[in-house]
Amino acid sequence: MMETDVIGQALLRAFADRGIEATLPGPSTISITLAGGSSANADIAAWREHAQGLGPDGLAEAAAAYADQAARAFERASAEIPEQDLRVRLYPEEALGDLLGGLVARRLAPGLAEAVVIDYPDSIVPLDRARLGELREQSVFGAALQHSIDKEPHYAESATVHGVPVTHVGGTHHYVGAHAHVLRRHTGQAPHGALVSFPLPEYMLVHEIGDVHLFAAMEALQDLSRQLFDSGDKPVSPQVYWWRPGAYEEQPEPQALYGTLVPDLRPVGIQVDHQEKSVAFLTADTDELVELWMRARE
Repeated sequence: MMETDVIGQALLRAFADRGIEATLPGPSTISITLAGGSSANADIAAWREHAQGLGPDGLAEAAAAYADQAARAFERASAEIPEQDLRVRLYPEEALGDLLGGLVARRLAPGLAEAVVIDYPDSIVPLDRARLGELREQSVFGAALQHSIDKEPHYAESATVHGVPVTHVGGTHHYVGAHAHVLRRHTGQAPHGALVSFPLPEYMLVHEIGDVHLFAAMEALQDLSRQLFDSGDKPVSPQVYWWRPGAYEEQPEPQALYGTLVPDLRPVGIQVDHQEKSVAFLTADTDELVELWMRARE
């Protein structure tokens, strides 16, 4: 006698209760019929494992929650891209890994990727490249950047950290990193650029390179970035970058946002031994930055 698939049947029943036709082509796959008549599949292996130890009431509740979430996700995936809800979010490059090629995403700097996401009321969903259709990726990125920068509230406050002036650009959302594309808004002339970091999705730190001793500035920003990275939720990176204004910033801002270039952000870092009174440069770009800064002070 064939054993009844209690877990699978509970899931099918949950979809049926919502008027959605669903089948189980295999034990780890569910297929549902969308409103337009097309079908979509999802891997339910992990959900099955989660449901194994649940009693009848718990199983029914878990199946209902899964059906609600899956139906919403499938319908959204088949709908037109909601342009007004597009945003740009920064991720550690390794967090996206092999997914990077399938998303509307690109490398912003070594170790940093930026992805276009859809900001739904209940979730943030990276945009699949397959959904672009005839839309140009540059246009989608540009719109997402513009919405992230100008439609999401943010603040910019200056504070002194160990004698080093640091501008905190922050917000209550996950898209503050998009301000990497408008760093001119947060600095003065900055002939030598700025030190910048993105420890959390809600934070960007900026120190305009100038009269303050470069080593003190780098050490202060490194320490602050690490503290925020270690204490926050879904951290991005403790890495400090040297923003070097160039071809990107020479464009008018709207053209830059909708173009193919990105700001020039280079990883820099120092290791200070206060007892030995020595400083080690951690990247080749650090050597170049220090040389430029010292030459400007001669």
